[in-house]
Amino acid sequence: MSAMFLLQFAIVLLCILIGARVGGIGLGVFGGLGLAILSFVFGLKPAGLPIDVMFMIMAVVSAAAAMQAAGGLDYMIKVATNILRKNPKYITFMAPAVTWLFTFLAGTGHVAYSVLPVIAEVARHNGIRPERPLSMAVIASQFAIVASPIAAAVVAVVAFLEPQGITLADVLMVTIPATILGIALACVFVNKIGKELKDDPEYQRRLQDPEYVKANNASVSTDEIKLKPTAILSVSLFLFGALLVVLMGAIPSLRPVFDGKPMGMAHTIEIVMLSIGALIIFFCKPDGTEITRGSVFHAGMRAVIAIFGIAWLGDTLMQAHMNEVKEMVKGLVETAPWAFAFALFVLSVLVNSQGATVATLFPLGIALGISPEILIAVFVAVNGYFFIPNYGPIIASIDFDTTGTTRIGKYIFNHSFMIPGLLSMAFSIGFGLLFANLFL
Repeated sequence: MSAMFLLQFAIVLLCILIGARVGGIGLGVFGGLGLAILSFVFGLKPAGLPIDVMFMIMAVVSAAAAMQAAGGLDYMIKVATNILRKNPKYITFMAPAVTWLFTFLAGTGHVAYSVLPVIAEVARHNGIRPERPLSMAVIASQFAIVASPIAAAVVAVVAFLEPQGITLADVLMVTIPATILGIALACVFVNKIGKELKDDPEYQRRLQDPEYVKANNASVSTDEIKLKPTAILSVSLFLFGALLVVLMGAIPSLRPVFDGKPMGMAHTIEIVMLSIGALIIFFCKPDGTEITRGSVFHAGMRAVIAIFGIAWLGDTLMQAHMNEVKEMVKGLVETAPWAFAFALFVLSVLVNSQGATVATLFPLGIALGISPEILIAVFVAVNGYFFIPNYGPIIASIDFDTTGTTRIGKYIFNHSFMIPGLLSMAFSIGFGLLFANLFL
């Protein structure tokens, strides 16, 4: 690694640290400041804007905010509370199960955006530390990529290994059980992480602010929440939209075809969720001002601004040094083939793309003679997104958690997703090696 890259990387980390400490839109605006330094001082060309990620969040938030204004979120919280009342700790297991399934069917982890605000609010209203289910839900939405038959990364792996007799079924019979069991085992540990919400100093500090209590209904029991007449209809429409997104991801033929290819999932999610927002507003007639004043809308817009600055900053650094990064990782694997899993992890952290990681390193792994069984077993290591907290769903979940338990730590890397991610990674690779040995 060159000294110039390390200096620029330190600037990126410093901007994340300061932005996280400032809070609110701090991540976004300090990301912009870091980008100014990289481009005006170091002469790095700004990378492409993360437009689709921002627009997907905006579309989902529009629908979710309309649902909240129509009373839908209150209804979902009441229903979930009744389910969880006997044993509320199960939300840490239920939340990642939902996001894993969504990603498995849709082939993209961004479908998790639609359930993050619900997870955060259900946990808070049940006195559960939201950090636990939110962190595992985000990790599960990433890890399920390697288990989804329609994900680009899986298709690429099959294409590379097909000459060695490996089929899609061979890959999935390892990655599906490995990720499910790995994430489930990680949930057991994550369910004990951090103080209980009633004992968390940051949350208790926020409860002293009357404005916070008023805005978040922090002192209101779910039994006291009066539901609006349109609550059930708004929830039905919102869940219909989420189901439609999943079905269109799983069945590409449901999407319109342009230039011989089905419409991309980013545009599909944006169009469907904006349409759902329109239907909720048309049929449920929530107050327009209330939509934009709700906690879901505010959190979602903060997430968009944060991603605008931080993701753009990180992508700019990596695009400028892509060849250097690739050569470093290739050199590592050529020196020590056993480090292939580590190389996958490192490259995925730096390039933020499972598909690009597979395309770069799998041909090298094959050329080095690493067996297909090992390559499939460690395939899950392409999910290193969580290591540096600049990935869309991570930033969104931090903003959706109004209790302040889900956060970027004082030293950047001690954030809420580090331990859940590392545990899930270690367990999933372990199970992957076991199943690859049994089935292949």
